[in-house]
Amino acid sequence: MPSASDPTVTPAPTGPDPAVTPASAARPDQTVAPASAAGSDQTVAPASAARPEPVAIPAGTVTRGGAEAEPATATGGGTAADHPATTAARRGRIRLVLRAVALLALAAAVLSFPSLAPNPYILSAGVVVLNYAVLATSWNFVGGFTGYISLGHGALAGLGGYGTALLVTRAGLPSFVALVVAALLVAALAVPIGYAALRVRGASFVIVSIALVLILLLVFQSWASLTGGSRGLVVPRPFPGLLRPEHHRAFYFLFAGLLGLALLAWWLIDRSRFGLGLKAIREDEDKAEALGTPTFAYKLVVFVVSAGFTALAGGLYALWFGDLDPVFQFSILTGSYLVLMALLGGVRHLFGPLVGALVVGIALEYFKVEFGNTPLHLVATGLLLALVVLFMPDGVLPAIGALANRLSGNAQSSIREVTAAQLRDERSAGAREPVDAAAAPGRAQPTKERP
Repeated sequence: MPSASDPTVTPAPTGPDPAVTPASAARPDQTVAPASAAGSDQTVAPASAARPEPVAIPAGTVTRGGAEAEPATATGGGTAADHPATTAARRGRIRLVLRAVALLALAAAVLSFPSLAPNPYILSAGVVVLNYAVLATSWNFVGGFTGYISLGHGALAGLGGYGTALLVTRAGLPSFVALVVAALLVAALAVPIGYAALRVRGASFVIVSIALVLILLLVFQSWASLTGGSRGLVVPRPFPGLLRPEHHRAFYFLFAGLLGLALLAWWLIDRSRFGLGLKAIREDEDKAEALGTPTFAYKLVVFVVSAGFTALAGGLYALWFGDLDPVFQFSILTGSYLVLMALLGGVRHLFGPLVGALVVGIALEYFKVEFGNTPLHLVATGLLLALVVLFMPDGVLPAIGALANRLSGNAQSSIREVTAAQLRDERSAGAREPVDAAAAPGRAQPTKERP
């Protein structure tokens, strides 16, 4: 019988059987109590003593398991309605509703103006204001997107007016066919003009735009055999059977439709990748070019679009007014008025030029009636521009928006501002995110495998 000292005999183990897997690895809800020194069987103790207490998690917080946590209890960090993201979304919806209401009110006011105008003169003044609004919005394609200040858009409007008139009187085209053809010709002519003018920046670009106005003024005054010179050029009326009030009414709605088309085009560009590149040019052209933006091509394209809309406005004005004069059509004051209107309303806002046209256009008509042909209306316009630059450098609409944000306690800045309480809530939410789903009531707790 072999003895204990026999090397072929392996001593019996005195501790637990090593082949037995600990209960903690097999079942996550049990822990293993230490075995006795005599090698007694394992004793299983309930895991409730080691289970973590439930933690209140705000509603909407996504746990590691991918499930959404239950709403927080009274001991947690508030309800979902108090969450900063929920509050911001609610404010965004309110802002969207207010903008839609304001847009509908503006459209209703514009469309109902001909019925509310007390006399044909007020209606004609409305046509002039809408013409200014279209021209200012057309100017804002260049000034608002790229930051280039052009005083030569009056020359583009004059080209559109004379092009339409010459195609009607010399070529015999129908009025509105001539309007579209003249706008396309001016847009094509804007390609070489922009190719030369957009190679300079700042004050040099302003000087080039002024030179364009003066050159065209001299050409159209001197070429009397074609343009009529200082005698002017008479344009046939497109609606010869209408009386003057009905004539004003028809062109009022035509200008309103053209304004809506220009606003839609500006809105689409503003939300496109092309518009993003243009705004990068406005902020820092050198950096935009260094990052790969084709700055010159972008500027040229938007200049051509602006020239097309400006020519449409000038040609429609020629059909409405019926008499063209080079001194009036190619005037630096026209470009100055457009800059003033856009700056007054806000060049970075969709409706900024429209608001500026309403203010400046009405003021100009009033000053002309009160002061006649005296230059006092120019003094009043200059004072208005000085007030805008001093007190509302970004325009009326941005100033109103900033005031509304301050009054509602929702001031915005380029850097996101948060309070200490919001920062604490965000940090606590980020710390609770890795908590297992079992921390919420009714959730299964995932186990951590033993290596």
